[in-house]
Amino acid sequence: MNKARQTGFTLIEIMVVVVILGVLAALVAPNILGRTGDARITAAKADINSIGNALALYKLDNHSFPSTDQGLEALVSKPAGYPEPANYNPDGYLKAVPRDPWGNDYRYLSSGQGQYELYSLGADKREGGEGENADIASQ
Repeated sequence: MNKARQTGFTLIEIMVVVVILGVLAALVAPNILGRTGDARITAAKADINSIGNALALYKLDNHSFPSTDQGLEALVSKPAGYPEPANYNPDGYLKAVPRDPWGNDYRYLSSGQGQYELYSLGADKREGGEGENADIASQ
């Protein structure tokens, strides 16, 4: 008797596809409507949410967030240094670390106390600002 082999998608794969579709919709639709600034802000928020989900999974597996020195690259490949990840997922947590819609790296700071800051500096690449220049941060 052969047992049917079940195949399907993992929750992470589904989440990644939904985030990608959301980012694409946020970038493409406003170009047609002429609202690229709003689209970039929405895309940055979606990226930050996706990275935050990957950080949460990393913490579940390894009991802490990556250090500031390990950075977001720890979500792509196993980091060296302290804290050493005890149960690192061999596939990583992200395929690649995204850049914000203005082409800059997302900023990541770990407190070492189970909290982190994740943010984009916005269009002006400086702290503060309003509208498209405003910083966009994780909650």
